[in-house]
Amino acid sequence: MLKRAFQNYINNFKGFSREIWILTLITFINRTGTMVLPFLSKYLKEDLGFTYDQVGWIMVSFGCGSMTGSWLGGKLSDKIGFYKIMIFSLLTSGLMFFGLQHITTFEGLVVAIFLIMSVADMFRPAMFVSLAAYAKPENRTRALTLVRLAINLGFAAGPAIGGLIIMNIGYKGLFWVDGVTCVLAILIFWKLVKEKEKSSYQDKVNPGEVLTSSVFKDLPFWIFLTTCLITGILFFQLFTTLPLYHKEQFNLTEFRTGLLLTFNGVLIFFMEMPIVSYIEKKQFNKAKIVSIGTFIMGSCMFLLLFDKWEGILWLMMFIMTFGEMLVFPFANSFAMSRAPKGHEGRYMAIFSMSYSLAHIFSAKTGMENIQTTGLQIFGYELSGYQFNWAFMGTLGLIGALLSFWVYIIVKKEQKNSLKLKN
Repeated sequence: MLKRAFQNYINNFKGFSREIWILTLITFINRTGTMVLPFLSKYLKEDLGFTYDQVGWIMVSFGCGSMTGSWLGGKLSDKIGFYKIMIFSLLTSGLMFFGLQHITTFEGLVVAIFLIMSVADMFRPAMFVSLAAYAKPENRTRALTLVRLAINLGFAAGPAIGGLIIMNIGYKGLFWVDGVTCVLAILIFWKLVKEKEKSSYQDKVNPGEVLTSSVFKDLPFWIFLTTCLITGILFFQLFTTLPLYHKEQFNLTEFRTGLLLTFNGVLIFFMEMPIVSYIEKKQFNKAKIVSIGTFIMGSCMFLLLFDKWEGILWLMMFIMTFGEMLVFPFANSFAMSRAPKGHEGRYMAIFSMSYSLAHIFSAKTGMENIQTTGLQIFGYELSGYQFNWAFMGTLGLIGALLSFWVYIIVKKEQKNSLKLKN
């Protein structure tokens, strides 16, 4: 029985091209090496002695750089190809990380972090377009899931290794390791993967052939991006307000908070690929799946209103992770399926930007919410964290409705497309 279950799990990883496995490998190397990011705020506060306000502005420049890089990466991928952008992004950002350790002024770091993220996040939309080129049409969502597994494993290993580096070498060691892994990853990619003519990903079965000629005229896509922004805001609560809540409400140590986040990564590693494979085989509509996942992510935030039992944190994390596994792979696949020929990079750039924007809004909105006091809603007083969980849960339900609206619009597009053909 166990042998059969294991074989079924392994079968979910079959059918990928050599290039997809190499992309997965370099993603793992790069994400494992991105150790600066989890410790950036601590480095700025503890090692450089900046104020909370200064740290906040540097993190804003981080998010703005990420948005700029996502846009540039997508636009340039359409013009000169994803392959060149991927090589330029990782190689240049790796070299820039070497120099970042020598910048210690507030103004210098605001500019430097913006520039580094502008270059580093050019990689994301280019990588998404590369999946459309190197993966078979029937494997594209699973290929994204495989890359997501590499990202999660990298993020699980990176902070632990980063902590050891800080203890033995100091924060400066993080910049060297981050730079080296960026350069190493792209050298492997350049050596083992040859440039391929970019392909247009048109999913004509689900959700349907795209009739628009420009990303700015694609109304369903922009409505869908609002759902992506909302799911990003909900997801980033795991790294902003939730760790603070663990400490203040349940007095959890950093280690126990880390175990909850590890639980999230382990669930994704073992469950996401089989779930995605099943949904792909059944050919369920992607917008509908995202709507269900967003509803789950929003609903689980309401569980945190029950704040007397520590076990609710584990239940919430389990449900949140399940919703995440429905949302993120299929949101990416839906976004790519909307892209007409020659616009793949732009679509994936704007898609990536929605999560960069969520990164900025999530912390700011959450921190403002937990400072709310004495607010009456339907006769109940909600303050602090309670208000934040209610706010986030409601936001998730709105996101689910928006995604379902996109599903209805896309179904109408399909019917109109069939009428025109007949």
